[in-house]
Amino acid sequence: MSTFQKEVVIDGKGHLLGRLASIVAKQLLNGQKVTVVRAEEINITGPFFRNKLKYMAFLRKRCIVNPARGVFHFRAPSRIFWRTVRGMVPHKTPRGAAALERLKVFEGVPPPYDRKKRMVVPQALRVLRLSPGRKFTVLKRISSEFGWKYQDVVARLEEKRKTKSKAYYEKKKALLRIRVQAEKKVAGQLTAEKQTLAAAGY
Repeated sequence: MSTFQKEVVIDGKGHLLGRLASIVAKQLLNGQKVTVVRAEEINITGPFFRNKLKYMAFLRKRCIVNPARGVFHFRAPSRIFWRTVRGMVPHKTPRGAAALERLKVFEGVPPPYDRKKRMVVPQALRVLRLSPGRKFTVLKRISSEFGWKYQDVVARLEEKRKTKSKAYYEKKKALLRIRVQAEKKVAGQLTAEKQTLAAAGY
């Protein structure tokens, strides 16, 4: 992600939480707008039970006098990722606050991002970074254990999106096939025109 783009859409599936967050944080501070979709499919290293104990320890950290003051324990995968990025950004300064404004995180792939090109970050992919056989946890499982109620809803919407996307792709392939056939059919008839264009430098 070295070149600057108007907006970068990252598919969070199969990425490691901390590694992805650190790369996203750096891009945000450089002025890049970043959107992360499918946050519920982000992975955390370590077995589920260990990560559950860690989150339970995090839940115990609260203000004794008035717990409503904070710490705020987010349950949704998108907010867990957002909070991880916030910890890597100087969010109390104007520069850091502006950087966080450039970040959007979603569960699933809502419109209009279902029609946009989504990218992966190789430096943060679990299959490239974690040794084979090592245990990992999917973020949606942790979230649903601690009170996130929308795992089934997101799964249903994702199934619908994938069906729709597959139909669109099949249609696109069919149209491309027809176009290639049409180009082959008229290739012999355009020899004179091609020579003229080649002479003109096209």
